[in-house]
Amino acid sequence: MAEIPEDEYLLKCTTACAGCSAALALRYVLKAAGPDTVLVVPACCTSVLQGIYPNTAFAVPVYNIAFAAAAACASGMSEAFASEGKKTNVIVFAGDGGTVDIGIQALSGALERGTNFLYICYDNEAYGNTGMQRSGATPIGARTTTTPGGKTDTKKDIDRIIAAHNIPYQATASAAHPKDLFEKVKTALATPGPSFIHILVPCPPGWRIPSDMPVTVGKMAVKTGMWVLWERKYGELTINGPSRAVMKKRLPLKEYLSLQGRFKGITEKQVNELEQQLGKNLAMLAKEEAGEC
Repeated sequence: MAEIPEDEYLLKCTTACAGCSAALALRYVLKAAGPDTVLVVPACCTSVLQGIYPNTAFAVPVYNIAFAAAAACASGMSEAFASEGKKTNVIVFAGDGGTVDIGIQALSGALERGTNFLYICYDNEAYGNTGMQRSGATPIGARTTTTPGGKTDTKKDIDRIIAAHNIPYQATASAAHPKDLFEKVKTALATPGPSFIHILVPCPPGWRIPSDMPVTVGKMAVKTGMWVLWERKYGELTINGPSRAVMKKRLPLKEYLSLQGRFKGITEKQVNELEQQLGKNLAMLAKEEAGEC
């Protein structure tokens, strides 16, 4: 990946868990954004991995904000920079809890207003910072501390909720595919107006996987179609990279589920429901890319 700069804005002294793929994703986000960047971080794991005050592992300014207010804060910050003629990148880096659940009202408002910012949801499919409670992004069948027998509700489709706002740029990405992530962040920041990137970040303690497995699990999510890499520019969708091959032939979903302790005890009915959701999503994406919907 020679085109990715060697400059580091996430330093080695983070207090992240071993194998944290959210930190890996943020590393490449900041490489793409560069030093003229401000992060807006609501309550989430990223609030913690910065380190203990007065020290920090971040080499860019960070504004830590309340759970529900990240997008609202970023709106004001973006307007303030613009009023001074500055082109500083304003990036919200928020977990799924602060995006799919608690922060969704402020996010919707910011997108409607046309805020010139990049909102990134790094999705470990639960409230990781407070003990791995279920969130709206937790998939059916997954065990969390508040769903010890497995979640019985389906995952909220935040991507199609965002798409309803008709923003200029939207994409999915994975910490296991850093080049794809890097390029999408560059594209998002070069596109005027609001952008949204949804990143899958497998969590070792929460997903009950070894600390050396997040990249393997992330790649398996793509190979099975559980996570599809795509981008939508001004309403036109393109399925990216490894996911193009998956549209023709994908690995069995159980190969992804079996790697994770959080799916221990998942029922055959729940696996079938996940399969149906997965197939429906792939079909809808294929139709959209072909211009059929």
